[in-house]
Amino acid sequence: MGKSAFIKLVPGSKQETVTLDDVKALLDSYCDIKSKTGKQLGWDYEEAAFPYDLEKQEQDGVPYLLLKGRKPEQYNYIIMGVSREEESGTPYIQVVLPKNATEGDWAKGNEFSKFIAQHLKGELHLFNGRVMYYNNRK
Repeated sequence: MGKSAFIKLVPGSKQETVTLDDVKALLDSYCDIKSKTGKQLGWDYEEAAFPYDLEKQEQDGVPYLLLKGRKPEQYNYIIMGVSREEESGTPYIQVVLPKNATEGDWAKGNEFSKFIAQHLKGELHLFNGRVMYYNNRK
């Protein structure tokens, strides 16, 4: 596998649990926001902002979202799944860049991860190991 980013739902997050349907709804919301931005700008910004086809798939009984690039020369794949940490039980969303991911996938993976973490008020562990906190830490 390639690199992974994690969005953890910690105390102070909007939700205590997350499902694959929640992630899909957030990505749909992202597309809707970018579509409205495009209308204001007068061009098809949604196509540039979300250059993927979204497919729900399953492997070995584990469901995941496969974002398949519409322009293979710029975007290949991003994989998203949900799970819980074994020790603490903390729910998280995992965003995976496969080995053949492009720089465009890397950039969009970061962008989508930040959007989701911001909306869920989660703790984002980026592909490069850095952590961004969108939750209220007291």
